[in-house]
Amino acid sequence: MSAIYILLSISIVVAIGFFIAFVLAVRSGQFDDDYTPSVRMLFEDELVKENQKQTIKTKKIN
Repeated sequence: MSAIYILLSISIVVAIGFFIAFVLAVRSGQFDDDYTPSVRMLFEDELVKENQKQTIKTKKIN
């Protein structure tokens, strides 16, 4: 029974350690996405053209 208490306490300490590491990584900007906005700019025109085609189709139907 004492082994369960030891393993439980160790697992809680490890979980708290991972949580602290995650919080520090988020605060330091580890997960900020700097790449997607620059790439999204390249594909924006295609999305606008598709939206215009869809609006033209709906206007023809109405």
